[in-house]
Amino acid sequence: MFLKKFAPDLYVQSIYDIKLDLLKKQGINTIVTDLDNTLVEADSPDFTPKLVKWLDDLQELGFKVMIVSNNSKLRVSNFAEALTVPYIYRAKKPIKTAFIKALKQLESKACETALIGDQLLTDILGGNRMGLYTILVTPVSEKDGLGTKINRRIERLIVPRMKKRGMLP
Repeated sequence: MFLKKFAPDLYVQSIYDIKLDLLKKQGINTIVTDLDNTLVEADSPDFTPKLVKWLDDLQELGFKVMIVSNNSKLRVSNFAEALTVPYIYRAKKPIKTAFIKALKQLESKACETALIGDQLLTDILGGNRMGLYTILVTPVSEKDGLGTKINRRIERLIVPRMKKRGMLP
């Protein structure tokens, strides 16, 4: 039961492996995504043309998109504003407050929203607590901040147990 809180609905290598048409068929029309090590490296100020195309594809398919990050206003705003994507910074994931705010701003329901992130303890736990469709991606980089490094150590204890129970590929 405890491990179920950390189990994603889908696990893929990267955002580019997500079958967006299948999400649409499931009734998902909103994407809430983490920033660092989900979309780009944690210390990268720049986005790639491939990421811009992916975001364009989301919008062409009719998805509403928002970045929800635990990082600082400066980090998140510089990145998101350049892409004209709405954002929430210092989200304090897995606490529900930022997710509730995101759904309200996007005028979306939990049942039609997917959360994409690279951490079980913040992104997936927070998304599961909200009833979102959760998608875990492999971190873009191994570079992490101190808080994330601590989370990764805890994840290394949880992941083998989840795999053993068939909760994670």
